[in-house]
Amino acid sequence: MNVDLVRRYCLAFPLATENLQWGDDLCFKINGKIFAILGLGAVPQKICFKCHPEIFSELVECDGIVPAPYVGRYKWVLLERLDALPQKELEDLIGQSYVMVAAKATKQVRKVAAKPKKNKKKAH
Repeated sequence: MNVDLVRRYCLAFPLATENLQWGDDLCFKINGKIFAILGLGAVPQKICFKCHPEIFSELVECDGIVPAPYVGRYKWVLLERLDALPQKELEDLIGQSYVMVAAKATKQVRKVAAKPKKNKKKAH
């Protein structure tokens, strides 16, 4: 899989957006929450995404896949190259990351929307 394919795939999800963050990391988001990060600066390019705990344990045993720096404890993996997994498997895993992050982001959006707004008292 290459950068263009990953980008097209990630942006095909409903409400998915992208933005360049932290220098040259292309972040794919749903409701402001990141579901995948594509490292553009390094050669080979790298990708990072969230996994289910059982899958995380299996993936980090594979060559070229490590716990993601800073967020590995939240079950994010870093593929040190885009061909560390077959394309179909990588697409499935990115899709799972999107679903997990979207569910949490949607829950947070609903929680904020349900909070009553506080009336601000006007100073006289």
